[in-house]
Amino acid sequence: MQVPLAFANRESVLCRGVDPFWSPLAMFATQDLVLRNYFRRRIVLGHENLPKSGPVLLAPTHRARWDGLMLTMAAGRRITNRDCRFMVTLTEMKGLQGWFLYRLGCFPVDQTKPSLTTLRYAIDLLVDHQQLVVFPEGKINRTEKPVRLRQGLARLAQLAYGQGVEVQIVPVGLGYSEIRPKFLGKAAICFERPMNVLGTGRESAKRFNQELSRRMHAAEQAALFAVGRSKKSA
Repeated sequence: MQVPLAFANRESVLCRGVDPFWSPLAMFATQDLVLRNYFRRRIVLGHENLPKSGPVLLAPTHRARWDGLMLTMAAGRRITNRDCRFMVTLTEMKGLQGWFLYRLGCFPVDQTKPSLTTLRYAIDLLVDHQQLVVFPEGKINRTEKPVRLRQGLARLAQLAYGQGVEVQIVPVGLGYSEIRPKFLGKAAICFERPMNVLGTGRESAKRFNQELSRRMHAAEQAALFAVGRSKKSA
């Protein structure tokens, strides 16, 4: 399918797309070498809740820098036949790490003032039936406090909804056997049932965030239970 010119222009400003050379190498290095040898167990729960087609927005908890690799392992090209397109902070797109992220389909967002180009590009990806990853908490949270979400994901889902794009939003929970993942520890990821945003406006976004937060917490509790750190909620 031919990529619309506006989509291509925005992509050229924000990232390099998914590089056909570096992407397979990164997949082999991270999934077959790093993850497989660092964690003694990698557990995936609720894989039946992960849509294999249509526009998808993954909404994971953020507990460690391993989260992105776990998401790619459980929901990336080998599983869904499509890449995880990460929206990440500006600071993560710097240096050598940034050089690779630009070539692996990641693109930056200024959390204090998201640009129109970034928002439009994110919607472009959803219109193109791709799989977008946004961490709704906005940063790594290791305190085990209740999940508190920023407004960005809800706003993005509402903008897509306003354009007639029916996005499936999947709450995701990640858990590790230690607060700071250790060598030969265990890691788990849990996918909850997909949600849809219904309506626009602040009240609708508030209700959506409350339900999303509840489901992300439930998914995280299931992941923590799987690695032996928490009792699963009834």
